[in-house]
Amino acid sequence: MRARAFEAWAQLTPELKLQTHVHRPLDEGPGLYRFGVGLYNWIQRNGPWLHHLYFNFLEIAAPCRFARTLMGQKKFCETLEKIQPDVLLSVHGSLNHGYFDCARKFLGPKKIGCVTYCGELFGGYGFSRNWVNPDADLFIGAVPETCAEAARLGMPAEKNWTGGFLLRPEFYEPPPGETVRQSYIRDTLGFNPDEFILLLSASSRGANNHLVLLEALQREKIDAQIVLLCGKSIDAQMRVANWLKQNPKVRAKILPHDTNVALLLRSVSAVVARPGTGATSEAILCQCPLLLNCLGGTMPQECITVKFCRKHLLAETIRRPADLARLAALWMKNPELRAAIRERMAKACPAGHPKDILRRVVHF
Repeated sequence: MRARAFEAWAQLTPELKLQTHVHRPLDEGPGLYRFGVGLYNWIQRNGPWLHHLYFNFLEIAAPCRFARTLMGQKKFCETLEKIQPDVLLSVHGSLNHGYFDCARKFLGPKKIGCVTYCGELFGGYGFSRNWVNPDADLFIGAVPETCAEAARLGMPAEKNWTGGFLLRPEFYEPPPGETVRQSYIRDTLGFNPDEFILLLSASSRGANNHLVLLEALQREKIDAQIVLLCGKSIDAQMRVANWLKQNPKVRAKILPHDTNVALLLRSVSAVVARPGTGATSEAILCQCPLLLNCLGGTMPQECITVKFCRKHLLAETIRRPADLARLAALWMKNPELRAAIRERMAKACPAGHPKDILRRVVHF
């Protein structure tokens, strides 16, 4: 997500004369790495609590921590030879040590800069130690809490910088006026703009709890307008569509994966999403009241997002389907609760802009 965002902003910042190339050594690399990515996605869909085992194993094993232990080095070096990059930018927690060392050995330490962008929102358990490489040229954290954890893990102050969120350009467009918002809700969503609208989000891979949440809302007779995103999963979309056919009185609409999520978040009343850094950052930037979906347990990386939201009072947590029905009823009856969250989101949102991040990467 952040690599795509960086590419998009590079095209919108021609004065920097940036050329970008995305290399994905984990999900497009050797079989063992692809297996690890697939296992992570399976855990996210089926049992988030299991990720505590996976996360702690990776913290100990650290398969990408040293250049000598990297798999797929040949392909990576072929890419380096072809591209001859000036900067290697890591946006993933596993890529900040072995790949940096490999690039420096292959190209020469003075010919390539090694930079990390970390979107995590808090420190402590769940923040991988592999994010921080004190020998890197620059560490960019999304929020001050990110850089505070990087400092605790040894990142020198002169190379530790808070850059803000790195999200796609549509999230930085001016918020729609009320006339545009109401027209979007009526014409695209088919809903009443004066009533409460709840967005049930999903991961890009389709991980969601839509059916049990819909059933909980129906059981408690919560008559809300509901928008559903199912990621790229056709199976998830079909299961939700079949449920809606069997429950025609539920006011709901499924939107495609390529929906303008920024406009959607600025149009709905609240969003239900797993406490991942991407979805949470998007909600904060769009000032969309957030209900954190923690059904099935909370993954380690999600734990630190929950901590950030608790510190700044940005969200409520759903641990059982009934929690959603209770909170939806409360927020529908008391819109001032949502307004207060929007105000706190505005205060907690980092001031940095993606263009600042690009300039810092170029001129570190």
